[in-house]
Amino acid sequence: MDELLMRPALDAAVRAGAEYADIRRVGRVTESIGVRQGAVRSISSSSEQGFGVRVLAGGAWGFAASSRLDPDEVQRVARQAVGIARASAQVMDRKVTLAPVEPVTDTYRTPVRVDPFAVKMEDKVSMLLEADRLVSAQRKPWRVATRLIGEAYLNWSRENKRFLSTEGADIQQELVECGGGVAATAGTLREIQRRSYPNAHRGHYATAGWEFVESLRLADAAPRIGREALALLGARRCPSGRTALILDSTQMALQIHESCGHPIELDRVFGSEASFAGTSFLTPDKRGAFRYGSEAVNITADATMPGGLGTFGYDDEGVPAQRTEIIREGVFLNYLTSRDTAPLVGDEASSGAARATGPDRIPIVRMTNVNLEPGDWTLDAMIRDTQDGILMETNLSWSIDDRRLNFQFAAEAGWEIKDGSLGAMLKNPNYTGITPEFWGACDAVGDKSEWRLWGTPNCGKGQPSQVAHVGHGASPARFRDVRVGVGR
Repeated sequence: MDELLMRPALDAAVRAGAEYADIRRVGRVTESIGVRQGAVRSISSSSEQGFGVRVLAGGAWGFAASSRLDPDEVQRVARQAVGIARASAQVMDRKVTLAPVEPVTDTYRTPVRVDPFAVKMEDKVSMLLEADRLVSAQRKPWRVATRLIGEAYLNWSRENKRFLSTEGADIQQELVECGGGVAATAGTLREIQRRSYPNAHRGHYATAGWEFVESLRLADAAPRIGREALALLGARRCPSGRTALILDSTQMALQIHESCGHPIELDRVFGSEASFAGTSFLTPDKRGAFRYGSEAVNITADATMPGGLGTFGYDDEGVPAQRTEIIREGVFLNYLTSRDTAPLVGDEASSGAARATGPDRIPIVRMTNVNLEPGDWTLDAMIRDTQDGILMETNLSWSIDDRRLNFQFAAEAGWEIKDGSLGAMLKNPNYTGITPEFWGACDAVGDKSEWRLWGTPNCGKGQPSQVAHVGHGASPARFRDVRVGVGR
């Protein structure tokens, strides 16, 4: 079927005047389960299919898409894309130049040991009901006016896509994702507190099979998060002031995402995202010399890491997955780029970061797996080395300006640190900072034993909106003299 649809679309685009054209055919199936308060609240299954044609004509991009997979439609869409490109050429600021890429014929598949679609639905439901039950069971010692609500959730998906270009690329990929989480919400008439595992924002995900879900061991973690949600109700409020701050690896993933990942997307730097997701303070003059953080800070973008949500064989321009050094010993070196943005800063090739969230969206620069490389500390050693500070765990909310400079983040839970030991639990903790100052205050990063690759399935960007799945590797890290306070 692809041969009857995709190549004729490219031919139609060239006949209509395209200088370059590519087509992506995408099919995706997604399923999910949600359990809350001892009952199944949702079981859903969705699917989508379609194709998108992207062309260059008159030096400008044109893009059109459809869900109708028939020969007449694909040729109509190809011609429409060329028409849009010609219209765009009338108002463009500069002609598009594409960085070269070697066209390949290849296939990539997510390594999967157990197909999540083959696991019985009743087994999935049983796993979630047990985790939910163990959360709610922790309420017994508490007063009658206190409520404790458990919830647990799973999601899994399979995406098949094929990419062809007039340069000769022919790439097929199958990407499988799955994951989930469990959460506890404790409340009284006066306040509500929440704890999540293994991460906030609907859990933790990976490009992997059902074996990854089993490795999360949701039921094992459920009693702890239930107890901690209840304990937060009686905890002391986070004090305000300046102190040493240790962030666990889940909160570090959010910190990396917002204050490192988005600023290095080169389309933002040149204003493509100014109207929605913001711009970036990281202008081209800063490349190679700007001190982003302390010497303890080393950040990479790596789309080749097994299991990452930002892992694939090729991006949606046919550029192979790769590892890019972003920050070395605190100094900013490289951006995330696409074929049309890389030439704007003199790069000879794209870093392979152009992705679209579906057939009806044009590829834009997206994070892959943006990671803080391991240091040489353990979390215990950081705590012992801290005389006065706070440990914060698991993101609750975030706020950052459109240039990615000024931020305020809140965590689900905190613990005071006194004389090298963890002390009392603290509720409603938050912290604030300015990106280069904050990263400049980093003086300790956890080692490989503490490092985890977290999956973030909810990264928003673009107009029309695109929600990308990205990864962040991190271990706990310490920052000196950070302003902390009460989050809510």
